[in-house]
Amino acid sequence: MKKAKLIVGLGSCGIAAGAQDIYDYISSKVEGTSVEMGITSCVGLCHAEPIVDVLTAEERITYGNVDRKFADKLLEALQEGELPRENRILDSEEEKKYLEPQVKIVLKNCGVIDPESIDEYIQTGGYEALKKCLTTMKPEEIIEEIKKSGLRGRGGAGFPTAVKWSFLAASPSKIKYLVCNADEGDPGAFMDRAIMEGDPHAVIEGMVIGSYATGADHGYIYCRAEYPLALKRIKKAISEAEERNFLGENILQSGLSFHLDVKEGAGAFVCGEETALIASIEGKRGMPRLRPPFPAQSGIGGYPTNINNVETWVNVPRIILNGASSFNKYSYGKSFGTKIFALAGKIKRGGLIEVPMGLSIRNIVEEIGGGTTTGLPVKAVQIGGPAGGCIPDSLFDTPIDYDSINATGAIMGSGGLVVMDEKTCMVDVAKYFLSFTQKESCGKCTFCRIGTKRMLEILEKITEGKGEEEDMGKLENLAHHVNKTSLCGLGQLAPNPVLTTLKYFRKEYEAHIFEKRCPAGVCKALITMVVIDDKCTGCMLCKKACPVNAISGERKQVHSIDPDICTRCGICVETCKYDAIEVL
Repeated sequence: MKKAKLIVGLGSCGIAAGAQDIYDYISSKVEGTSVEMGITSCVGLCHAEPIVDVLTAEERITYGNVDRKFADKLLEALQEGELPRENRILDSEEEKKYLEPQVKIVLKNCGVIDPESIDEYIQTGGYEALKKCLTTMKPEEIIEEIKKSGLRGRGGAGFPTAVKWSFLAASPSKIKYLVCNADEGDPGAFMDRAIMEGDPHAVIEGMVIGSYATGADHGYIYCRAEYPLALKRIKKAISEAEERNFLGENILQSGLSFHLDVKEGAGAFVCGEETALIASIEGKRGMPRLRPPFPAQSGIGGYPTNINNVETWVNVPRIILNGASSFNKYSYGKSFGTKIFALAGKIKRGGLIEVPMGLSIRNIVEEIGGGTTTGLPVKAVQIGGPAGGCIPDSLFDTPIDYDSINATGAIMGSGGLVVMDEKTCMVDVAKYFLSFTQKESCGKCTFCRIGTKRMLEILEKITEGKGEEEDMGKLENLAHHVNKTSLCGLGQLAPNPVLTTLKYFRKEYEAHIFEKRCPAGVCKALITMVVIDDKCTGCMLCKKACPVNAISGERKQVHSIDPDICTRCGICVETCKYDAIEVL
């Protein structure tokens, strides 16, 4: 058998698609041969998982949608010498559209190296930026380089990273803390998880550089326990870094000492907020507190603390090693560098992408993402998670940068981008996100705790066909009060999905309230399933599939649906091969 190395993508998305089974299957077949096995993580092409790279002396070929049958074909080809042409995802025109507009700075190692090997990280230039800092740069020079790059916090707020660092560096305290916020809780977002699974040493290197620049001697990576693979790999990376003296006492004989611990969170969305996160690290209930004092003045244990998210930390060694100009040459307005997005929802090519600032929403959704999985026109995107907003297709030429996105009423957030087609009810979407934030409210603020509950009750009332004309005004009034009186970003931004859907999709609210109709055919109380007589063949498939026996009719006769029994589950619509059931 030809000497080669088969590398299987074992990120969470790959494992969920069956990659672990493929790895085990191929391993059992090549035992005792010249073929080696290796692992990597997600390369971003989540829609093509499981992915297997074939690495020979001449080339590295990436194959997607690998099952056992195709694995056998690969092994047979290795025996005969000519690798198959099919399933080569990087050669396909579809995947070129996905990859070519991207600029990978943060994700450059993800899906390329073995995330559980410090040696492979070092081979790609890993820890060279740290060595450069410790041997040729003063702390203030590092902060100045980050300032020149224009790097802004990628956790959502977009605050200038260098300014944040300078606050901590200026503190005279002998005890200072750094925190990596990996408490990624937005529905549809998986950027931080994928980075930690795919390139954990880059997070560590960024934080050690930050410790040298700010004078911090201890750090925490705060990650939700729902990310077991990310936690496993970041813990292994910390252990490896300590063994090689990239972490711990007297790092690389420079006199710098920095210790790093992992704190597992219980999954509270509010702990993404800085002061709530600090409280959780301290072993307290995760609840925000008034600011000032800001964390840079009084954070963990009352000591100065700096918090950045995963993506921000990974940018740091790339900027230091390659210079600020390598980063800020990608710019739009006051936004510099690249931004990672998790493409989710009804998107054809879902996955993880990294694009330069200034690319439009349309470029991302239609060109990179390939439009919807259903083939229906894209109706809107939700950017920024529960605290973000819904942007209609009429604004898809909006460039990706902090100010332009904010102007729509949404926010950049950490990078979740959920795509919706014409069969999506925007009132239902607003209800979903508000339900999420209402449940995740810590309860400290009256308007967040009670105001979001009242808003949710109004949305439920509207989707149940009981809405009244004044409900839209009540929603807007409550939204502004919740925004102005809540203590933290969760409450302040919770009304965004409601306000943006009211702004851009008001006609849908009006249809629900005045016509008692859901235009998208989603809200069960406002729809009716009807059999179209001239399309029904009497095949009886829908009748057999109906879980509540709401469909009657004999074979080869037109069927009918009893609206009093029907639960509007939609199974009959999915089952019918003749499009004979219409949702009204």
